[in-house]
This record gives sequence, structure tokens and C-alpha cells, in this order.
Amino acid sequence: MTVQPFTVNIADETLDDLRERLARTRWPDQVDGADWDYGTNLDYLKELVSYWQNEYDWRAQEASINQFANYRADIDGFGIHFIHERGKGPNPTPILILHGWPSTFYNNLKLIPLLTDPAKHGGDAADSFDVVIGSLPGFGFSDKYHQRGMDVAKMAELFARLMRDELGYSTFAAQGGDIGAGVVIQLAFDFPELMVGIHSEGFRPIGNNAEAFENLSDAEKKYMAEGQQWGMMEGGYAMIQSTKPQTLAYALNDSPAGLAGWIVEKWRSWSDSNGDVESSFTKDELLTNITIYWVTETINSSIRVYYEMAHNPPPRKPTDRTDVPAAIANFVHGLLPAPREMVERNLNVQQWSELPHGGHFPGMEEPELLADDIRAFFRPLRG
Repeated sequence: MTVQPFTVNIADETLDDLRERLARTRWPDQVDGADWDYGTNLDYLKELVSYWQNEYDWRAQEASINQFANYRADIDGFGIHFIHERGKGPNPTPILILHGWPSTFYNNLKLIPLLTDPAKHGGDAADSFDVVIGSLPGFGFSDKYHQRGMDVAKMAELFARLMRDELGYSTFAAQGGDIGAGVVIQLAFDFPELMVGIHSEGFRPIGNNAEAFENLSDAEKKYMAEGQQWGMMEGGYAMIQSTKPQTLAYALNDSPAGLAGWIVEKWRSWSDSNGDVESSFTKDELLTNITIYWVTETINSSIRVYYEMAHNPPPRKPTDRTDVPAAIANFVHGLLPAPREMVERNLNVQQWSELPHGGHFPGMEEPELLADDIRAFFRPLRG
């Protein structure tokens, strides 16, 4: 049996080293009145780092994570971390839920009780799921990879084997956001016989999808233009992570304050927080996500996924399409959602939702909205 129970237990020495590094942070200067327009605000980051050093309790967060059934599976020598919680309804549908960057599996923990036991949270027991929350390769407590080629197709293969071969599900649902959405969509193309359906937080075309079409709609043309503008204003992180991730990793792996500055700016910019990140997430939530990157030393392996995706695009033509039923959930502050006609070039869209609250991290920011949308989509597909 390659699946083994797993307990999160970070060494005291690692936590002591973290606090010592935080205390020795050498702070940069900042332009007067810069706020967040030059990047992460200095005053806010000092406040967050002070809380991390002096008040944040990793052991309490660790105990919260360990309340769930954590496991690791060995798949051809590669270790995958996941949480597996059984549904409490009459016939739970298995669902794989995958995160993106700069998230971890922790981002999706609020979904577990809502999906495993909907009757306890104002829903119908018939909508229950067996929930599998996965850590992507190179993230969290999954193994770091050291060979080229860990792209979405390879990840999809690993998770298909986890669900089918290790957990024994002949068919399952899948849900994801960001990189996790890319893996989920790849599952629909590469393993359609396994898929009940897929649910994605937004959709972005694979590779140069849109340019391959000669007859774009006005909405698609607008989307492409807005995408170029977004890339100039917000996409610098993706350019360096997809071209020179190793260069960036030296700083982020050595300085916890630097790591926090790199990550928290995205959580502020990409959430429905109106500029106040703590209106959407608590300091403990922000820091638990960051601390997982720190204690596992996975910031390098997480950011180089961008390199792998850029240099190993999915092996299919822009006109390829899957018949697996698909749902798209567009949260109001999500990252540049594609128009429906573009999505339908590739996916069999059976549910399209425009959700009034939430951003790029809905599993933590708006778990009830996300859970409701997941339950609604899969309800007619059960059985």
C-alpha cells in the first residue's frame, strides 16, 4: 500500500530559525507616500512580519491542519500529499480539488465541511462529496521535483493515478483554480473516461489559443487586448517565474520577509478586498499559507512550475475540445476571465456562473459561494 497517513510536524529548530531571520530583517527604503503602487507596502509588511515573529502561532495552525485526514502517496517514487475526507451523505461523489500559486492546499480547507457534510451547513445531504484536497508537485508537503517536465500534463497523470489506482475511484469530479484549473482541464482531455465533470475558477486559453483563430468575436478581441495590458501592469511575476525562477529563488528561500512581500502583494491585488487585504483574510490565514512555503522550502519548486508550463505547453491543438461536462465560476475580482465563446472552443460548458463576491482565492475568501456553485453543477451529474 503506497498511501500512508501523514502528520504535519515541523521541527522546533526550523521555527526558531524563522523567528531569528524575521528579527534580523534588513528593510529597504520606500518612496514617500508610495502606498502599494510600487509593490508591497513597507509599513504593512513590517506590521505583518512583526506579528509573524512575535504573535503568530504555527503550532495552533498545524493542529488545525492535522484535524483532517492527511496522507502521502508514493506514485512511482514521487510523493503526493493530500487530505481525504469522506462524505456524510447517502452516496458521496468523489471530488479532487487543486490549488494554484501562490496558494497551497491550505487555501481549500474551508471547503471540506461544506462539501462533505452539506446537511450540517444548510444544504442537502444528497450533495455530499468524498473530498480529496491535493498539494501540487513542488508545493506544500508533496515532493519537490528535480527533473525537467513537471507540467500540467504530468501533474494530471499523477493525480489521475492517485484517484484511480491509489484511492480506488473509477470516476471522480475535479475542481481547481489557477494552476490547479489547468491540471483539472488537462484531466478532462487526457482521462475523460475518469471524469464526472470539471469545475474551474475562471478560464485562460492554453498557450496561444486565441491567436490561432482567424474569426475572433468582439469580446475575444477585447479580452486579448485587456490581457496584454494586464500582463504589462500585473504580469511581471509570471515573466520572471517562467524565464529565470532560479535567480528569484535565492532571495525568497533565504529571507522570510522577502517571501512574505512577494506573496502577500498578490493576495491583496487578486482578492475582493478593495485594497485592504485583511478585510478578506486574517493575518493568521495569510501567514499560514506563507509559512507552509517557508518550512517546506518549496518556493523555488512552486515558481518553476511556471517555467515548465511555458516550455512544455499541453500537447494539443487550440481547436481540440473535450466533451467532459464543465462549469466555469467567474468571481467578480478574478483574474481576467475569458469570454464564454472562447471557453466553449475547448470545453463543454454546462454551467456558467458570474459570482458577485470573491477574487482569485475563493476557497478561503468565499468558500460558501464556491461550495454552492460546485454542488449546483455536479447535482445532475451524480449517479
